[in-house]
Amino acid sequence: MNNKQVYLKPNVVLEPLVDNWYAWSHLISPATAAMNIVGRHLTIIESYLLAPSIHANAVLNPKMKGGPFMDFGGGRIDEVTALESESLRKQEKVIQFAKAIKELDKLLTLEAKGYGLEELYKKVPDILRGYVELFYDRNNNPGFRFFESLLYNSEYYNKNSQSIALWITNNDERPFCLSTPRLAEPNVLHLDIPFDHLCIDELAKMKRAPQNYDYIKTLCGISPSQEALFETFFTETAPLPYQKYTGDKIRMRYFGHACILVETKDISILVDPLISYYGYQSDVEHFSDADLPDTIDYVLITHNHQDHILFETLLPLRHKIKNLIVPRTNSGRLEDPDLKLMFNNVGFNNVFAIDEMQTINFNDAVITGLPFIGEHSDMNILTKSCYLVKIGDFKLIFLADSRIVEPKLYEHIHRQIGDVDVIFIGMECDGAPLTWLYGPLLTKKLPRDMDGSRRLAGSDCDKGMALVNIFNPKEIYVYAMGMEPWCEFISSIKYTDESNPIVQSNKLVSLCTEKGIVAERLYGEKELLYEKQTSMI
Repeated sequence: MNNKQVYLKPNVVLEPLVDNWYAWSHLISPATAAMNIVGRHLTIIESYLLAPSIHANAVLNPKMKGGPFMDFGGGRIDEVTALESESLRKQEKVIQFAKAIKELDKLLTLEAKGYGLEELYKKVPDILRGYVELFYDRNNNPGFRFFESLLYNSEYYNKNSQSIALWITNNDERPFCLSTPRLAEPNVLHLDIPFDHLCIDELAKMKRAPQNYDYIKTLCGISPSQEALFETFFTETAPLPYQKYTGDKIRMRYFGHACILVETKDISILVDPLISYYGYQSDVEHFSDADLPDTIDYVLITHNHQDHILFETLLPLRHKIKNLIVPRTNSGRLEDPDLKLMFNNVGFNNVFAIDEMQTINFNDAVITGLPFIGEHSDMNILTKSCYLVKIGDFKLIFLADSRIVEPKLYEHIHRQIGDVDVIFIGMECDGAPLTWLYGPLLTKKLPRDMDGSRRLAGSDCDKGMALVNIFNPKEIYVYAMGMEPWCEFISSIKYTDESNPIVQSNKLVSLCTEKGIVAERLYGEKELLYEKQTSMI
C-alpha cells in the first residue's frame, strides 16, 4: 500500500484524444465527428501511407504550415498502418454514418425539387432514418437537420474512442494537432477513459490539493506495467499557494490568445480559455493555470473553433467552473452543432446557452450576449456570441474573431448598450479558407477560387476603426491572434513583421494612439486594474 499524499506536477499534460487524434469540438458531436474521421483522419492517413516523403517535406515548408501533413518525418509506417486498421475496425458504424450523410445530400439534390418531401423519407438511408428531418428553405433549396440529442444516445456517439494522454512537458513544441495523431511514446501514458470520467477532475484538483496516491492510481485504472511511468507524474512538494485577488478594483489579466480573466474580490469571469497550462520556464512571460482562482464563476465561450474551445484546458478546469456560458443553437445542422449538448456529454453539468442581447445578472455585474458576424466563411452558423461584461458602470466588450462586415449592426447595438470603456478585438484578418476547417463537412468539392474567397478571417484596421468610432472606447486591445508559442500547435500561425495581420493591427494601434485612446496588441501576459467607475489607475 502507498498511502503517501502527493500533488500532480505542474507540467503534466492531460491531453484529450479521440482515436489517438487531438480532441477538438468537431470530434465530439456525433455527426461532425463522423465526417472528420472519414474526411480528415482517414484521408490524411491514406495520403501519408501513399507518399510519406511528401508529408516529411511539407511539414518543413513554412508555407505548408497547418496543412494536412503528418509530422513523422516519413517514418513510423507500421504504426500509422495499425492506426488505420484500428480506426476502420472501431469506427465501422461511424464510417457508415458519414457515407449515409453524403448519400442523403445527393438524394436531396437529385429528387427534392420543391414538391412535398414526405415520400422522400422512405429513401433516406436506413441508418439516418429517425435521426433527420427534411426541409426546404424559403427559396426551395432542400436540406436536413439532425435530432442531435438522439445521436448522443445512439451507437454513433462512441465514448470508447475517447482517451487521455498523460506526459510531462518542458516546452511548447508539438506538431500541428489536426494533422498528426498521437502515436505511442515511451514517456506518454494513455488512459482509456471517456472525457466525463471522475479521474480527470481528481487529477486536476491535485495540482493544488494533495491526494492519496493509491486512491488516484486505482481511480485511473493503472496497471502494474503502467505504474512506473504514472508515478513520475507526482510530487510530494506542495505548490506555492494561490493568492486570491482581494482588491477593490476590477482586475483584467490576459492569458494569451483570446483568454481574458476579469476579476473583482467577489466574482471571476474567464473568456475563451486557451491557457499555457504548464509550469515550465519560457522565453515569453505568461500566466498559467497557477494564476487562476480556485472557483471560476463564469466561463464564456464565444464560438465553436478549436482555438476557442480547448478541451486540454477546459477538462482540467471543469471542477472549478460554476457556470459555463455558450452561444445558443438547436439548429441541428451538420456544420453547427449544439455546444450545450456537447459540453453536457463530456461531463459539464452547469452549462447555460445565451441568446443575442440576452442578459445574465449577478451581484453588481452583468453579462450580455452580443451578435457575432463574420469569421465563419459565410456559413449559416448560429453558435457564436460576443459578450458585454459590465461591472458597476465599467463596460468591456469581447468581440473575439468578429469581422465587422456591416458597421450598422454595431450602431444598433450601441443604441442599446452605449459607449464602452474597453474593446477586445481579434485581427487575424487573412484567415484560412473555408475548407481548412469545414472541408470534411462538405459533400461537394468547392472550386479553389470560391474556397479562397470565403475566409476564417477577423477584422482589419478599417473594420476595427469602425468599432472605435461607434463605441468611443477609452482603450482597445488586439487579441486572439494566435501569436503565443503555446498556441502554435492548435492554430498553426507564425507571423513576420510583414504579415498582413501584424501590419493591420499596428496601423490600428497607431491610429487609436493618435486619437488619445490607449491601444495595444496583446502578447504573452498583461495585467490591468480598473476603477468600477471607469477610470483606469
